[in-house]
Amino acid sequence: MEKKDKYKHITHESIPPFINHDSKVLILGSFPSIKSREDGFFYAHPRNRFFKTLSALFNEEEPIGVSKRKEFLIKHNIALYDVIYECDIIASSDASIKNAVPIDLEGLLKEYPSIKCIALNGGKAKELFNKYLLPKIKNKVEIIYLSSTSPLNARMKDIDLINEYKSKLNIF
Repeated sequence: MEKKDKYKHITHESIPPFINHDSKVLILGSFPSIKSREDGFFYAHPRNRFFKTLSALFNEEEPIGVSKRKEFLIKHNIALYDVIYECDIIASSDASIKNAVPIDLEGLLKEYPSIKCIALNGGKAKELFNKYLLPKIKNKVEIIYLSSTSPLNARMKDIDLINEYKSKLNIF
């Protein structure tokens, strides 16, 4: 089987944006992993350090399970979504993303004007955001680029990731 045969066309319909009218920061990833799509919520891979990192910012215990994670995000006015609404992708590989269609970020920001900052989780999210979305929303909100919390970002130790998030996400 050739690489091209492993591509699947997937939409983001299984995981809607997690946002409310009190959200102040919108953290965007690239596209949900297989595990996240199965669980129906963001950053579900057990080795992804997203919630571990955020909980360290607030000196709180890491929330486990979708309902606890949602409570945590609401408490801290954090919204989650991804840059890409649909694409062709091999498994969970950001590097394989092609034929990407971005989210309607302009519409989201109009509906949720409390969002004052967009933070991009990882290099692929940054690349896709800069290509598809930045020109449309430039100067409307603060943009922050963060290192990936993915298990594939093994070069960063947990403490380095936490320190970077603390220094860059000084909006809390």
